[in-house]
This record gives sequence, structure tokens and C-alpha cells, in this order.
Amino acid sequence: MEFLSRCEADTEAIGRKLAAVLSSGTVLAYRGGLGMGKTAFTRGLAAGLGYEGRVTSPTFTIVNEYEGGRLPLFHFDMYRLADADALFDIGWEDYLDRGGVCAVEWSEQVADALPPDTVWVTLERCLESDSMRTITIEGVDLSL
Repeated sequence: MEFLSRCEADTEAIGRKLAAVLSSGTVLAYRGGLGMGKTAFTRGLAAGLGYEGRVTSPTFTIVNEYEGGRLPLFHFDMYRLADADALFDIGWEDYLDRGGVCAVEWSEQVADALPPDTVWVTLERCLESDSMRTITIEGVDLSL
């Protein structure tokens, strides 16, 4: 499904609505360049799962953990990882076994390690405006 986001609040709202249909063990693979709204989408996702704290980019920590909601959320940034082998070195399988939702930024870096039922979230700038985004969600039945 494809959605149009006119601003950061729209991007967060789409993330919140997606959270409502996610189950334990879901992996979300984000595709999109710098500044496309991946962290804003994750803020909405966390809020939709019931997390009430601050959500930030895991650029320097590789993974941020958000617990206290309906499901835990593990937000990964794979930009600095060389390949899928490095993902296993940080305990990827342990995160998958913890029963939360894994949201993976820069998923292209670790595509070999993603499960076959991964939900793909692509965020792209619209040609009409630099502030607008097209958000495409594949791999989950979502009626917003």
C-alpha cells in the first residue's frame, strides 16, 4: 500500500496505524535515504505500540530498545555495519527471539539476514515537494 505524507506528523501517524496490525516477531525493513523520515516513522510506530518515552535515531548506538508498550520495539541503524555477518555479531538472533518488533534502518546493508516474512517500508521524497514523502508498505495487510 502507498501513502502520501505531507509532513512529519503524517509520517508518524502512518507509523502509529501500522503498529496496530503488527505482532510479536515482526521485522520491518526500512528503505530510504538520509532525511526521508525513518526515525519519524519509528516515533509513530513506538507510540502506536504504546511506548510513551522519547524515540531517537540509533545512528551511534546501532540499536535502541523501547519497552513498556504492547510489544517491545528494537530500532536498528545498520548504516555503519559492513554486512549481515556484523549483524549476527551484535546479537540479531537474540533480538528476534525476544518477541518484539524489529525496525531496521538501512536494511540494504543486512538484507541476507532478514526473514522471508519481513515487512518492507520504503520512504521516498515526492517530486512535487521536498517536504512530502511517499511511504510504501509491503508484506502486511494494512487498511488505513
